[in-house]
Amino acid sequence: MAGKGTPATALLARAKVTHRMHAYEHGSGAAYGPEAAETLGLDPAHVFKTLVAEVDGALTVGVVPVSAMLDLKALAAAVGGKRAKMADVAAAERATGYVAGGISPLGQRKRLPTVVDASAEGLETMFCSAGRRGLEVELAPADLARLTNATFAPIATS
Repeated sequence: MAGKGTPATALLARAKVTHRMHAYEHGSGAAYGPEAAETLGLDPAHVFKTLVAEVDGALTVGVVPVSAMLDLKALAAAVGGKRAKMADVAAAERATGYVAGGISPLGQRKRLPTVVDASAEGLETMFCSAGRRGLEVELAPADLARLTNATFAPIATS
């Protein structure tokens, strides 16, 4: 699978980053992250969803546990902005090159500012979309941050 599949998997192969792919059968529900955690038998605190928001008019990526919600004020503060709102789905898909529910923080069409929730820093590995619904990648949080030029900040809320 490495080198084929999605821009995310191609990036991981090019960067020679240690990772493991986890595929599962995606059902018809819209809650992709919780479905991935449940289907793969993973702790939801280790499975992260990739959300695209608009901070002061600029698209910005927030990566938070599927068991939490994105705190838009915290995301704006983390990138030095004032206001944030969820991005239009079509704009998020255009900028990232992925479809909603399969947006990966890795290998996006445009490199967007990215913030990963601080809870990831304490994990040995984390899971996030590999760029397709039903495909998760497991990797070290530090590798995700390096490949996406991300910062860590407390941006999740329950």
